[in-house]
Amino acid sequence: MQMLSGLGKARCLPLLILFTLAIMQSCRKNPKDMTDQELAEAIGGGDTYPELLSLAAKSGIDTKKFEAGNGHAPVFGLLEEIAFGHKPAIRFTQKKIKADTALIRNAAEELVKGQPVEKVMEQLEPVFPVYHNLKIHYDRLVKANKKDSAAYVAQTLNAYRWIRRQVQGAPRFVMVNIRGAYLTAMDSAGKNVLTMRTVVGKRDTPTPTIDTYATSIVTHPYWNVPKSIAIKEIFPKAAADPEYLVRNRIQVIDKDGQAVNPEELEWDELTADKFPYRFRQETGEDNSLGLLKVEIKNPLAIYLHDTNARYLFKSDQRWRSHGCVRVQKPTDLANYMAGTQLLDSDFMTEPDTVSHPPKWHKLKVRVPVFLLYLPADCNEKGDLMYFPDIYRRERPNA
Repeated sequence: MQMLSGLGKARCLPLLILFTLAIMQSCRKNPKDMTDQELAEAIGGGDTYPELLSLAAKSGIDTKKFEAGNGHAPVFGLLEEIAFGHKPAIRFTQKKIKADTALIRNAAEELVKGQPVEKVMEQLEPVFPVYHNLKIHYDRLVKANKKDSAAYVAQTLNAYRWIRRQVQGAPRFVMVNIRGAYLTAMDSAGKNVLTMRTVVGKRDTPTPTIDTYATSIVTHPYWNVPKSIAIKEIFPKAAADPEYLVRNRIQVIDKDGQAVNPEELEWDELTADKFPYRFRQETGEDNSLGLLKVEIKNPLAIYLHDTNARYLFKSDQRWRSHGCVRVQKPTDLANYMAGTQLLDSDFMTEPDTVSHPPKWHKLKVRVPVFLLYLPADCNEKGDLMYFPDIYRRERPNA
């Protein structure tokens, strides 16, 4: 009888354990009712956080600054980094968009519920196809112990996470890689819709990195010559050659915006530094901006535009501009940014024998535009590409 009693207790033990676990589960606080601090403590105090750090590292994230210390794990900081990255080296940012806290909070709740960390990561990271391909290459390079190459890819992975932060809610966006001299236009899911070559700034007049948005499309734009170009290039030529301005269809404009007859100016008494006028080139195919300009919000006088030197797109050496970005397919880009057929396909081939006045087409929706200096990227086939450090930013003493 005593033996049977012992066997009965042994059989009841598993049931007792299950019952106890059930009671504990019923007493556990619903993650939705937990504060951020409670969620962070629940995630950081178990095995979940080390696994999260490990998977984050596979996405090119420097996890050292997110390691737990003094009983505290920066859980929400890591989740935000996974989803939205940190600001790359950008000279001008129009506005830093706040992270989607609802997305981050949901990820934390899912982790506390016991969802697999890999599944939560998939929900957090950008869905861009290029991002997925870059992750594959990053993992391959790390396994091959190619640290420098992996670091390049990690830099670009972070850039796409940052782009994901900045384009929240936008139906489309445009990214120019200065280092590669090309442009990609993507939809809200990061799918490439349009790709083209660009001509960007020379080493001594580099295109600045910018995070902003497009405001309008200008057809038949004037070229208001930047002061630096006016002083260094236009003024000396105009002062030395009376026919230079007429030959290049460049006007002299006074402070009131009125054209001045250059023949009436005393060029011998004027200097480039104290020139009280500005130069403006008339519209038309000979205009340095070509037939179309995309205005983007920034204080640096940088924009995207057509060019009267379209032959340059055939070259692999396309770092030739004063800083602005010349685009290979201006009509296609304008139509994509507008989200409609703004211009006919033959706009660029129409004869332009007369000077048309500029026309502004304000965009109904802001289109994020990024001018970045990326060392690596993937093409549409998923192949990894590296780009030369044309501005020598990796060698500051060079």
